Amino acid sequence: MTDPPQRRRVLVLRALGLGDLLAGVPALRGVRRAFARDEVVLALPPALGEAALATGAVDSVLPAEAPGRGVPSLRHWTGPPPDIAVDLHGNGPESRDALAALEPCRLLAYAEPDHGLVRPPVWRPDEHERERWCRFLGAYGIPADPDDVRLPPPAAPSPAPGAVVVHPGAESAARRWPAERYAVVVRRLRAAGHRVVLTGGPAEDALVLDVAERADLPPRDMLLGGLPFGALSSLVARAALVVSGDTGLAHLAVAHGTPSVTLFGPVSPRLWGPPRAEHHIALWKPGPPGDPHGDVPDPQLLRIGTEEVVTAALSLLPSHRTTAQPPKGDDIRGPSVRS
Repeated sequence: MTDPPQRRRVLVLRALGLGDLLAGVPALRGVRRAFARDEVVLALPPALGEAALATGAVDSVLPAEAPGRGVPSLRHWTGPPPDIAVDLHGNGPESRDALAALEPCRLLAYAEPDHGLVRPPVWRPDEHERERWCRFLGAYGIPADPDDVRLPPPAAPSPAPGAVVVHPGAESAARRWPAERYAVVVRRLRAAGHRVVLTGGPAEDALVLDVAERADLPPRDMLLGGLPFGALSSLVARAALVVSGDTGLAHLAVAHGTPSVTLFGPVSPRLWGPPRAEHHIALWKPGPPGDPHGDVPDPQLLRIGTEEVVTAALSLLPSHRTTAQPPKGDDIRGPSVRS
């Protein structure tokens, strides 16, 4: 009797933020299916370990992070070199070299792809993030569906079932709509009879408190301290609506099929927006490209007014769908995008 073949180890690098992880789920599931009998390890920041495992696309995680969305070292990898390494982090030599330093048997990357490929992957700056990585894998013969974004429903109860979740934070100031405008939206939604809860990241309590004070929100509806992923996932999955900027919570709403209104700027929803669906509205004012990591709110983002956010939100809430109409404008990505 022969021994069963040894299980190979596949190391994937995508050490970025929550939104990046969730946008990468279709590609990760493509890797999972292609190497179904092998161990898939995802290198990413330790704070995202629970979220990564919740996707069902990876077996384990390798904690790895670097400041400013940089490329982390992976030299703490233990055991033999990876059988296969996959660079889903970026298109430059830095991320490829971080994986190459482990001397994997095979390395899949945009930078210096396999010479034997008939059509090597070419980076397209105007491509949507989900589609970019699925096409990349396709060049290596690994099929992946860019619409395969859904997460399974979380088992934990929601801290505010049926509420409207408003998330004013974002990683950079460029993608943060002003607190006073979020407060207006909160007040209007509450006046329409909806419970509204505020969320923020671990370092965003001051922002949440600022919006809450301006909106006269009771303390029970301020979810401070940054919820653990399980609680955050349950909150979003069982929410009536999510209102946020272009950040991880918007991607989590997509992952759970929760209606959402997302305020975009400076990055277009053509690159990072939700899939085409009536229950996801992306608000966007076209204009010159800006810095998504800038330290002041982007001018395109500031062109979005409170009235259009309130109107979009009410159009997605059950008790108002027959009376509230989404903001008018030119569709640039089907019915979900309003400019």
